[in-house]
Order: sequence, then structure tokens, then C-alpha cells
Amino acid sequence: MGFTNFARKVRDSSLPYGHRVVSLRSCVQLYRPIGFEATVSYLAHEAGPFRTDEDALLRALDMIGTSRAAWQLELRAYAEERAEAKRRGLRTPGLRERNPNSPEYWYGARREAALHAVGHWRVRLRSAGRTDELSRALDRCAADCLEAHGGAGERERARLAACADALARHLAPPAHRDDPATYFHHRDLLRVVRLIRMADEN
Repeated sequence: MGFTNFARKVRDSSLPYGHRVVSLRSCVQLYRPIGFEATVSYLAHEAGPFRTDEDALLRALDMIGTSRAAWQLELRAYAEERAEAKRRGLRTPGLRERNPNSPEYWYGARREAALHAVGHWRVRLRSAGRTDELSRALDRCAADCLEAHGGAGERERARLAACADALARHLAPPAHRDDPATYFHHRDLLRVVRLIRMADEN
């Protein structure tokens, strides 16, 4: 079932309320630009307690629907650009060319949602109990980001760049085969790096 059908169920007041909440979560499964749990958390933060409040549920649906619609506009624009490039003989996108097929930020509230997601991921990663040096270093970067409400100075950006470089080395092959659990942990840390950088954008 697609996003539109799940959204229709969220709006259907004849359904049991719990089913409507589950349908909203199904919408999030299909559009989760900052990760599933972080997206759910952001919706609750901005729209209110949608698990128990119908007005908040409908606000949350409007929020995610509006963001997804903006993403789809970019998808259509990208498809047109690629079609034109192919007509010019450029069959393969460049490595640095934007590709919105997998959304990586919240359309319409890029910086605000990224900042919320940094806080969400920081709690999640701390609860995992990792005490290695790289986890501690990125936790400090996340704390800097949250304390400055996304703004960062040169020292903080340098600290974050060092974390990103270290993570790139740790994620290089054959890291996935050698230690899958650590590989996925480092992949999560790299996602937090990207979110911190988004939160720092003007």
C-alpha cells in the first residue's frame, strides 16, 4: 500500500484511533528523511502528542505530507534534468551530482529537523553504551551542535571534520566483513556527522 492510501486511513475518523496512528507510522516507513525513529520523534515534537490527540495526528500527517510533496517536486525536476542530460549523451550522473532519490533531509525544514535529529541520535547512541574514543568524540560534537542551536565555530567544525575522516577510514572495506556490528555503529555515527553539518547550514 502506498503513502496516499495510508494517509487516507489516518484521516478516516471511522477507523479505530490506534489503527490511524499505525497508518501514520506506515507513512513514516515510506518517507523517513532523517531516519524512522527520528522522524516519528520530530513529528511528535512539532505536531504534538499524536498517539493520543486527533488534532496532533492530523497536524503530523500534514507535516509529513507537505515535506514529501516538496521532495517529489525535486524528484520530478531531477528526472527532467537527467532526461535532458541523456539527450546530450551524458548517460551516467557525475559522482558529485545531487541525487534526491533517497531523501536525506526534511524538505521544508532542513536545518530544524536536522537539529532535532542530532538530539535524538545522541540519546540513542548514548543508550547503546559505546565508550570508544570515536563515539566520545562525536558525542562532544553533537553536544556542541545542540548547545549552539546548530551554529558552530572553526574549532567545532575542525573537531567534526576529524571525526568524519576517522569514520571514513573505519568504514573502508573490508570493515563490514571483519566486524559487522562495529561497521554499522560507525555508519550511524557518520549519519550524525551529516546531520550536524545540516544543522550548521545557514
